[in-house]
Amino acid sequence: MWRDNLRAIYYIALKDVRTYYLKPPAISWGIIFPVTWILAFYLRMPSDFKELVPGLIAMTILFSTTAAEAVVINFELRLGSLERLLLAPVDVPAVLMGKILGGTLFGLIMTTVVAIGSIFIVGAYPNIFYLAIIIIISCLVFSSLGALLCVLVKEVFEAQTLLNLPRFIMIFLCGVVYPTSKMPAWLQYISYSLPLTYVVGGLRNCFSVESNLSVVKDALILAGCVILFILPAIRLFYKKFE
Repeated sequence: MWRDNLRAIYYIALKDVRTYYLKPPAISWGIIFPVTWILAFYLRMPSDFKELVPGLIAMTILFSTTAAEAVVINFELRLGSLERLLLAPVDVPAVLMGKILGGTLFGLIMTTVVAIGSIFIVGAYPNIFYLAIIIIISCLVFSSLGALLCVLVKEVFEAQTLLNLPRFIMIFLCGVVYPTSKMPAWLQYISYSLPLTYVVGGLRNCFSVESNLSVVKDALILAGCVILFILPAIRLFYKKFE
């Protein structure tokens, strides 16, 4: 049975990437929006572009993994195509994991393109091993978060609205363009409760020389966020089929 579930996860993710993610709207939302946002700050202070690279990569992860999440889950629930998947020998959690993996794979593709381009432009030399770990875990975090928020509602437009709220809050509070340490204390408490803060911190540490322990700490916190988002998402997803 577990082999059937693994095959189902793989093919569901592959189908979602081909059907939903590799389309102009998802690509533009996943990569063009973060690049445009960061360029606006670059034009204001061109000398600080190297400092903006971790934020650019973090924003690409955030928006690419959730670019089509609302459509992938809520639209197919409305059409009944997810119910048809359960006619095969596959469990409900495997269906949801396939959806999450689809967003993760698309996020990895978009983020790799942006990361490689940014590294060559600024001439930075990050720790590739730790950078890959942070990017992979971060893609899982936000794909899981997107799935959790989508299963909370029924309609596609409701899911899109619900997804936009944490995305834009995290842009301003998680150190993407403004250092968290310079924020008021009460905003810092909020910031450290949001996963994007640890993504940005982990990425910044990947570009520094002696910060291996900090990267590991950020990676462990993000791994905990994956579990924190996936478990309630699976429980809510079960209720969709009751």
